[in-house]
Amino acid sequence: MAKAGKTPATPGNLDFPRPLTTVDVVIFTVIDDTLRVLLVQRPDEAEDPFPGMWALPGGFVDVDRDESLEACAQRKLKEKTGVETPYLEQLGSWGGASRDPRGWSATHVYFALIPSEHVVLQKGANAANTAWFELDGLDRKKKLAFDHGEILEAAITRLRNKVEYTSLPAYLLPEEFTLSELQRMYEIVMERPIEKSAFRTRVLSSGLVTPAGDKMREGPNRPAQLYRLANPTSPVVFPRTFNPRRA
Repeated sequence: MAKAGKTPATPGNLDFPRPLTTVDVVIFTVIDDTLRVLLVQRPDEAEDPFPGMWALPGGFVDVDRDESLEACAQRKLKEKTGVETPYLEQLGSWGGASRDPRGWSATHVYFALIPSEHVVLQKGANAANTAWFELDGLDRKKKLAFDHGEILEAAITRLRNKVEYTSLPAYLLPEEFTLSELQRMYEIVMERPIEKSAFRTRVLSSGLVTPAGDKMREGPNRPAQLYRLANPTSPVVFPRTFNPRRA
């Protein structure tokens, strides 16, 4: 509530400093059986923070175009990959006076899972280049601008923890897939094998997938039934992990 005798703040008459507000998106996919993250290279210009360094895709909230933080994240995802994903999750917020040399800033971070098929990477605006990076061997703390190394670590931890009891790897696949392809996605993200029969029992009994009609995937062995997600907009939560971690 405004104090007595004080003019209430309006969009053109703010009585407090505004921090820089951005949205960043951690975009994961799988290419050549390897989990990868999308990074953009910042312009190599002295007036830009962290010139030439790699960063997570994102940017400032556009108050005229973005009705919400999630709308901004979806816009950034579409601009960088040409893809819309039914799964986008808010990871958290990072803020402080020292994370951006241009001033006090806050970023709201989402992570997305997309299939690698039909992705056309975009560059331009404030990005000199875009590329998929393998997570192994990526020096996240030294090579990423701002505090994006810390943010990426948090996203990887969130993803791998949730994969233990949810259907998130399904969003890394195209619309139609076999159960073997789904299992392989779990194994890539978990970085360990899963017992085949237990995996199939869990997936089929959960209502996660439904047959894609009578479509089959031809291969060197017998044809495999194709499936699709029964409800693409809502991930399934399982009552327990597929096979618990061993100490």
